[in-house]
Amino acid sequence: MSDRRPAHGRRALVIGGSMAGLFTALSLLRDGWDVQVFERIGSELSGRGAGIVTHAELLDILSRCGADSAAAKVGVFVPGRRVFGRDGALIGVRDLPQVVTSWGHLYALLRGAFPPERYHHGQALVRVEETDTGVRAHFQDGSVAQADILVGADGIASSIRQQMAPEVQPSYVGYVAWRGLVPEADLSAATRADLADYFAFSLPPGEQMLGYPVAGAGEALEPGQRRFNFVWYRPAPADSVLADLLTDTDGVRHALSIPPNKIRPEVIAAMRHAARATLSPQFAEVVERTAHPFIQVIQDLASPTMRVGRRTVLLGDAAFVARPHVGMGVTKAAGDADALSRALRATDDLDAALDAFEAERRPYGAAVVRRARQLGAYLQADLPSAEDRAAADRHGQPDVIMAETAVNTGIAA
Repeated sequence: MSDRRPAHGRRALVIGGSMAGLFTALSLLRDGWDVQVFERIGSELSGRGAGIVTHAELLDILSRCGADSAAAKVGVFVPGRRVFGRDGALIGVRDLPQVVTSWGHLYALLRGAFPPERYHHGQALVRVEETDTGVRAHFQDGSVAQADILVGADGIASSIRQQMAPEVQPSYVGYVAWRGLVPEADLSAATRADLADYFAFSLPPGEQMLGYPVAGAGEALEPGQRRFNFVWYRPAPADSVLADLLTDTDGVRHALSIPPNKIRPEVIAAMRHAARATLSPQFAEVVERTAHPFIQVIQDLASPTMRVGRRTVLLGDAAFVARPHVGMGVTKAAGDADALSRALRATDDLDAALDAFEAERRPYGAAVVRRARQLGAYLQADLPSAEDRAAADRHGQPDVIMAETAVNTGIAA
C-alpha cells in the first residue's frame, strides 16, 4: 500500500476503529475533514463487549454524527432500579428511567453511518512520526499514511501512548468483573419478571452484581428476544486469585486479560458455585444459564496530557479509563470526539485547537476517573486514605448504589 496522502484538503488519521474511533471519524467527516480509520483487527468488531448505559449527551452526539439516535433504535428502556436480597426478596426500589444498550448494537449504528471505504481493517500501527508539516503513521505491512493530525483512539493498551508517553500505564485496582449475556428466553418466567425489564442489583458483602436487558440476536429489542447483561464485581488479589483466574487452559498466565475460550472450566465452575452461595436466586440463575461468561480486569488510567505530540492526541480509553461503575466509558469517548471537532471548527490554527481540546477534556476525564474510584472504593480490600474509607462507607449502601451507579451526576472537573 502506498502513501495515502491526498493532493489537497485537511486530513485526519484515526488509529482504532471501535467506539471512540468511530465517533471521532464521524464528527470530523461531518465537518469536511478527509478521515481515514485504521483498525488493528482484521475482521469486523461487532459482537464484542456486553452492556452499555446511555446518557442524553451520548444520544445527542450520536444524532449529530448521522447515526439513528432515537431511543427505540438505540436500546432498551428501563423505568428504574431494583435490589434483591440473598433470599430473592425485593429490598430496594428506585425510579430512574434510562436507555441501556449493547456494545454490538451501538457499534453497528456507528459503523453503518461511516463510509466503508474509509475504514481499513488489519492495519497494525508500528510507529508515529511527527514532521514539520503534519504526522505520519507507519503500519506493519510497510504502508505509510500522512495527515495533518493523528488521533489515538486505540484503547487502554494504546500503541500510540506506549510510544509517545510510555510512562503512563494503567493500574489494577484489586478486583475483577465477571460479565456475560444470557438470552431472555433461557431464563425462568419468575426471573424474567423480576429482572428482565429493570436495572437490578444483588449485593453480597464486599461485592456487587448488576444487570439489565440489552439487544438480543440480530440486535432484536423486543421483549422475549432480548438478552440480559450482567456485571459481577469480585475482589481478586493480584498475586493469588487474579493470577489463577488469568491462567488459561494451557497453563499460560496472561497479564491483564484472558480470551473467554481460554478460561479454565474449573474457574467457571467455581464462579457458578459462588453465585449460588452468595447472590440472590434470580442472579444465580442468570450466571448458571450464561454459556460464555468472561473476565474483565478492572483498571484505572489517567493520562497527564491528551496531546502527546504537536499533531497527535489521545482520546477515549487511550487517555482515561474509569472503572465501569460510572457507566460513562462510551459517553466520555463520544464527548472527547465532539470536543475535538468543535475545537477544530473554531479556528484554523491547529496548535490552538488541540490545546483547546485538551484544556476542555483532560480535567473532565480526570474527574470521571476520580468519581469511579469513589463508587468502587467499597470493593477494594486496601483503602489507604481516610477519604477512600469514607467513600467506601457511603457508596456501599444499597440506596446509594441504586442512586449513583451509571449516572452522570457527581462528576466535577
